[in-house]
Amino acid sequence: MVSALINANPTVYEKKDRGARKQSTNDGDEYAVEPIDDLEIFDHIRDIKDPEHPYSLEELKVVTEESVEVDDKRSYVSVTFTPTVEHCSMATLIGLCLKVKLIRSLPLRYKVDIRVAPGSHASEASVNKQLNDKERIAAALENPNLVAMVDECLAPTYV
Repeated sequence: MVSALINANPTVYEKKDRGARKQSTNDGDEYAVEPIDDLEIFDHIRDIKDPEHPYSLEELKVVTEESVEVDDKRSYVSVTFTPTVEHCSMATLIGLCLKVKLIRSLPLRYKVDIRVAPGSHASEASVNKQLNDKERIAAALENPNLVAMVDECLAPTYV
């Protein structure tokens, strides 16, 4: 996907076996809404593929369970991610992948906030500004080449 790797030899971590999550019942109320929690959000983003490597964001510890915060009552989701290197040129693309995956997965009422972990990227403020600007996200998603790259990162893997 990229001609020259920024981090040619990333540290790869083992993925946690999460198994099947227990589904709770609504006690017959067909209109009851199950609250969304941190682990459910993490389950949505853990298998996103890194743009440079054949590993998931979880395997590279770009995202962790602890990096996700959900306030279901306020319809707010926050994900803080940590690029593998301080000068990662893919940080904005990774953040865009996270944002798109959650926008596609969550009800429209949710505000999704994606941020680079403090001190983990040389252009932290710039990346954060781009990832949380609605107009920049909309413009990015009008670019067919960028959408193809995002879709490739979000494509399911069958190992």
